[in-house]
Amino acid sequence: MTDTLAPNKTSPAPVAAAPKTGRPRPWRIGDIVDGRQLRVQLTAVALTHGGDERAMRQRALDLLHSALFRGRMIAQERLEAGADGLNTAYLLGAVMDEVLSALYDFTTIHVFRARNPTEGERMAVFAVGGYGRGVLAPSSDVDLLFIRSYKLTPWAESVIEYMLYALWDMGLKVGHSFRTLDECIKLAKTDQTIRTAILDRRFLFGDQVLATRLDARFDADVVAGKGADFVADKLRERNARHNRDGDSRYRVEPNIKEGKGGLRDLQTLFWLAKFIHGGRTLEEVLRNAAFTKADASAFRRAARFLWTVRCHLHYLTGRSEDRLTFDLQPEMAARMGYVAKGGYSGVERFMKRYFLVAKDVGALTRILCAKLEADEQKKPTGLMRFMPPPAPKPLKAKGFVLDGGRLSIVGPEIFQSDPRNLLRLFKLADDEGVDIHPDAMSAARRNVSKLKASYRKDDEARALFLSAATSKRHPGVSLKLMNEAGVLGKYLPEFGRIVAQTQFNMYHHFTVDEHTLKAVETLNDIEIGEAKDLHPLSTELFPKLDHRRALYLAMLLHDTGKGQGDQQIEGAKAARAACRRLGLPKEEAELVAWLVGNHLEMSDTAQRRDISDPATIAQFAKLVGSVERLRLLLILTVADIRAVGPGVWNAWKGQLLRDLYFATEAALRGGRADEESVRRQLARRAEAARAELKASIGELPKALEGVEDAYWVTFDQPTLAWHAAALRSADADVTAGARVDTVRSSTEIIVYAEDRAGLFANLAAVLKSAGANVVAARLYSGAKGHVLDVFDVQDSNGGPLGAEDTLRRQKLIDELVTIAGGAPVARPKAQAASRRHAAFIVEPVVSIDRAASLEHTVIEVSGRDRPGLMYEIADVLNQAGLSIVSAHVESYGARVHDVFYIEVIGGGAPPKDKDSELIESLEAVLRDGEPGAPKTPARTLKRAHASLDR
Repeated sequence: MTDTLAPNKTSPAPVAAAPKTGRPRPWRIGDIVDGRQLRVQLTAVALTHGGDERAMRQRALDLLHSALFRGRMIAQERLEAGADGLNTAYLLGAVMDEVLSALYDFTTIHVFRARNPTEGERMAVFAVGGYGRGVLAPSSDVDLLFIRSYKLTPWAESVIEYMLYALWDMGLKVGHSFRTLDECIKLAKTDQTIRTAILDRRFLFGDQVLATRLDARFDADVVAGKGADFVADKLRERNARHNRDGDSRYRVEPNIKEGKGGLRDLQTLFWLAKFIHGGRTLEEVLRNAAFTKADASAFRRAARFLWTVRCHLHYLTGRSEDRLTFDLQPEMAARMGYVAKGGYSGVERFMKRYFLVAKDVGALTRILCAKLEADEQKKPTGLMRFMPPPAPKPLKAKGFVLDGGRLSIVGPEIFQSDPRNLLRLFKLADDEGVDIHPDAMSAARRNVSKLKASYRKDDEARALFLSAATSKRHPGVSLKLMNEAGVLGKYLPEFGRIVAQTQFNMYHHFTVDEHTLKAVETLNDIEIGEAKDLHPLSTELFPKLDHRRALYLAMLLHDTGKGQGDQQIEGAKAARAACRRLGLPKEEAELVAWLVGNHLEMSDTAQRRDISDPATIAQFAKLVGSVERLRLLLILTVADIRAVGPGVWNAWKGQLLRDLYFATEAALRGGRADEESVRRQLARRAEAARAELKASIGELPKALEGVEDAYWVTFDQPTLAWHAAALRSADADVTAGARVDTVRSSTEIIVYAEDRAGLFANLAAVLKSAGANVVAARLYSGAKGHVLDVFDVQDSNGGPLGAEDTLRRQKLIDELVTIAGGAPVARPKAQAASRRHAAFIVEPVVSIDRAASLEHTVIEVSGRDRPGLMYEIADVLNQAGLSIVSAHVESYGARVHDVFYIEVIGGGAPPKDKDSELIESLEAVLRDGEPGAPKTPARTLKRAHASLDR
């Protein structure tokens, strides 16, 4: 492949492999922009308008812009016809070369001609940055370096100014610098960014002698002997960039340029290889000593795909956009020819392909960057140059050595002769507590196909795998390395199915395999006590577990049912098959399958059910069956939620899970988990809570007299004490209070008022208008027709509402008191969904469950979230003559999931013959945010949310 095209070059640049058939033929730059003809036209302009500088300039710009526009249109047409993005980027670079060269000639010949150039009028112009590599994305900047001999002259200043203003007037974004040769070398020595830019230099036009001098000085003064420093600087820069972007190449809205596994990682590898081993063009660098043929091929494949995505993205958005946001992904998938297939949508197939490429980039750059770093660090200095390098230290395991503190191999033949060594590599690294040498990782990737299916039932291979996957040191690290080398998915095909798998929704932050491995790391953090502050109960329970290995395997396999149907059912089947194949005893395999098959149940129960309801605890206790399973499920659930992404876990969810755990544990330890036994147990706990509060504060406020038992078992003593203090003045009919709860990362609001129809709906409207996101609402019956409503609210960032603004909280309290007293409420203003939200089809779902509670009916609604939705739902329930007893709210990106415990106003269950009418009314409210959406039949929420992994 020709990757650098000089001006007027007429040799063909072959089109790289394209994803579609019927791809365009190879192009010649002369067929797209005829540089000779363009210069003739510009000369004619100078002759025609020589006396009118303004007219001459305008006509020249018209010709140059037309040539540039023609080249860009041809590049876009070829891309849409199947040419790959790297080829497109070369074409755009070549077009820019022709236009710039013609502009330079026009400027120096017809506008500011130097007939007898002095030393100060010698100038060389270079392309730097991406343009210096000969590639341009459709909306990228054009970076130019003007080199002068020694001092700035009026002629040189005029030429540069004329060219830059011409380029800006053509709508180009131009980055430029104008330096002497000495200044270039001095800055390159001290500034990493400038050093890298000049490393990418490509001579365009001007004084060839001056350009040659820069080449020689840069190689001698900046490059020679500085390889180790350059590698260290570049790797630090890369790590800082990764940290800014979340340090994962599997973020579901990736930045294809700056993100981990993106183009910048490939460029970093290119820079390191070029700096250390030389080469000008991409092909020259790929043929140097840094790359094997397989590595070079992998680099080309990844570069072609990523450049194809980037070029399509720039043309689609009309700007320099490098982030694959949710609203752009469907159109990108369609442009690149991905359609629904095998149960996956076109966008999911496209994103899986993207993440597989990012995985390849990650493995390639990790291995080669580490190798280049190690090679440079090992280069001897001083007298050590004349000494032989230290030999690798052999280990007891045949074929394995320690090389420079890293685990390595004597040669790839050890994987070929005994593929078990592919597993032994990771076990030994874990045993020794060392990193794996890049040579060993590279060899493992190349020989992973040797690990045939027969080894999955080989006793020694199974023992090696289980030791690494459930290690007491760092199983998350071992599994990540195994996944990077391709060994994990090869040996455990159930996991292989979810590698790079993504789901098109705003809730998940990572691909399925990345989420799983992060969950394993979180599990390990809990086990070793590093997460004690965040997860005190899980940390306390972990040493009490009898089935540690089953827990780790369940976490590794918990999402293997994704995309196969019902996630939990299919996951349990896959986990059972995998565990039996790995040789686990039947009881342990069944335990793993049970955990996988129920891994969503504890979070669902805690967040979607009223855990003060005896039926909820009784049903969950029957599902779990034992304290050991309860402990395992709690820790699994905590780690699973934590690994979904930043901001998903919060203290409020932790409190709900702890409350559910303690209530269920009490039922299981009591030996009876029927509803009546649980009810008696809750009544005893309620009486004890009342007595304890009285003992600590004295007489209870009148507002708390006669409040139902559910209230007393829901809140801890500090919270009850705060409620009592807030309600001391509740001799009146209405009062309210608010406090910031940093532990649960929310603001707690309590409202005491005389109950009436529509009260909850009106309070919800006030909260929404104040920018409060209600994460939970609990409603308790009090004495003399009064009600006690307790809300937990957060701001739009998932933090306590008004945490630093007491005036805002007081204003909200005053508004709640006014509305609770009977004042009319304004309906919250409707807001259109953002572009990112609008990218998702969110079907409205409603279900009615009469078995989930002994005393109340449970209604679950799910649809697109929007301001005021809770108020509208509550209003529909009020219009239907229903009273809300408690409400539980969850959101998953664009989708909201609300659960309401309801009864007929005055008490009792709603009549069944009104169910269809109620469902239809609620669906209409949910569909209000989906203009033109077809009506969909009601279905179970479990099926509708099968794709949501909490």
